[in-house]
Amino acid sequence: MEEQQPGVGHGEQEVLARTVAVVMRTAAVTIDVDETVLVAWELLERSGSRYLPVVHSDGRCAGLLDRADVAVVCAASAASLSGLRVRDLLPAHRSALVHAGQTVRHAADLMSCTEADAVLVLEEDGCLVGVLTAADIVAALAGRPVQKEPADIRPQAPFTVLPGLPPRRGCRGTAVP
Repeated sequence: MEEQQPGVGHGEQEVLARTVAVVMRTAAVTIDVDETVLVAWELLERSGSRYLPVVHSDGRCAGLLDRADVAVVCAASAASLSGLRVRDLLPAHRSALVHAGQTVRHAADLMSCTEADAVLVLEEDGCLVGVLTAADIVAALAGRPVQKEPADIRPQAPFTVLPGLPPRRGCRGTAVP
């Protein structure tokens, strides 16, 4: 007989045993550490994402920006934003990382310990493949199918602005806060 943790049902055990790759959204819009904060805001707005992975020009992960943090900075005057780069917004501590083949339970434990709402997901070779969010885990626990984004829209190096990225649906033109 399978041993269950207290408060965790059979369905939850199955979800927690899945790999991160199965539960996360595969595509992620990324930004280079040397881009401006205004470009970061534009990418967040157009992609509709809450998180924006930050990478170095060689593709190595530098960290993860949260929409709320970028919005707070963008509330400053335009003159003060002109020289501000994405690297200036990265937290002093490193972002939590998991590998795509690790379990959701491992990722959830890491998120709980670090009080993070999202973790960067890497392949075994260290390449960024996406972001796993608390919302992804909750949706899986609720039995909702994972809405995978096609792999062919994944950004390729040098991970910078995606020309032609359409505006978010339902927006009538959102200004920088």
